[in-house]
Amino acid sequence: MTTIALDHLAGREAAALLVGGRLEDLLIDSHTPRPGTIYRAIADRPVKGQGGMFLRSPDGSAFLRQVKGLAPGQSLLVQVTGHAEPGKAFPVTARVLFKSRYAIVTPDAPGLNISRAIKDEKERLRLHEIAHEEMGEGAMGLILRSACEGAADEAIAEDIRAMRDLAQVVLADADGRSPEKLVEGDGPHGLAWRDWPEPGELVEVAGSFATLGVLDALDALRGPEVRLSGGAVAYVEPTRALVAVDVNTGTDTSPAAGLKANLALARELPRQLRLRGLGGQIALDLAPMPKKDRRVFEDALRAAFRRDEIETVLAGWTPLGNYELQRKRARAPLAEVLA
Repeated sequence: MTTIALDHLAGREAAALLVGGRLEDLLIDSHTPRPGTIYRAIADRPVKGQGGMFLRSPDGSAFLRQVKGLAPGQSLLVQVTGHAEPGKAFPVTARVLFKSRYAIVTPDAPGLNISRAIKDEKERLRLHEIAHEEMGEGAMGLILRSACEGAADEAIAEDIRAMRDLAQVVLADADGRSPEKLVEGDGPHGLAWRDWPEPGELVEVAGSFATLGVLDALDALRGPEVRLSGGAVAYVEPTRALVAVDVNTGTDTSPAAGLKANLALARELPRQLRLRGLGGQIALDLAPMPKKDRRVFEDALRAAFRRDEIETVLAGWTPLGNYELQRKRARAPLAEVLA
């Protein structure tokens, strides 16, 4: 059974997703600007050689990549895309989106689109009719998300109207000479409603994290050790430069022990990175296995990350036999949030 628990940790809003009693996802509010927050920012200074620019916002310095035709002092709308490392500017994009459970309004990308996950043609036709009725022939685009499948017409239409109207208000306030926060990004409770599946049980009672075992899971996540199936063990240790993951076979001394341990790590790694809020460069020091088994490991890793929503690039093997990944810093590290 799927359970969503809405609670607080150290006074911060938090949400937990449990499947069969096992913690699968965790969201905790942090002191940094929330992803999804929209600002009217002011261009400050370009970064030579990187094609980016630092911007001034009411919450500190932001960094925008791939800048063209933007001059210092110019105002523009930007949206926070992730969390920054301590002491660094937070990342933003100029392609703002207005996202809810059913609808995503895209001011810079016109057209009506429906999630590819919805295959039924009758359902797609129903959703297209709702989208066309609510958006009309306007210049803004719309994406209907997979959660729309089977949802009531009015619920979808109401979501579209809310995002459309919000987009119109924000776009009308884009010009100005001073930086300003125009939209606050969703907190953990809002994100749980927006992005997680419909739960079999929704628990909103204070202290639910303790009764459901979430606090026990958090205690385990504070340490580097990760117990894997078959007796293998991994250690996930963030450093200033990267996240190091070491895999050991444990007590298994069979010829296939290395491959089994590495496959167990592949299946568990997305969950561990998600719960720990880790991103950036990730290096896997895998258990010894023959080179002929690398393809099997790669296939297992690719399948595991295909089900994970946070953007992750599987970079490949290093000359020393380690495997590298690059993951978007979509969340604040758990160690920082709980410090």
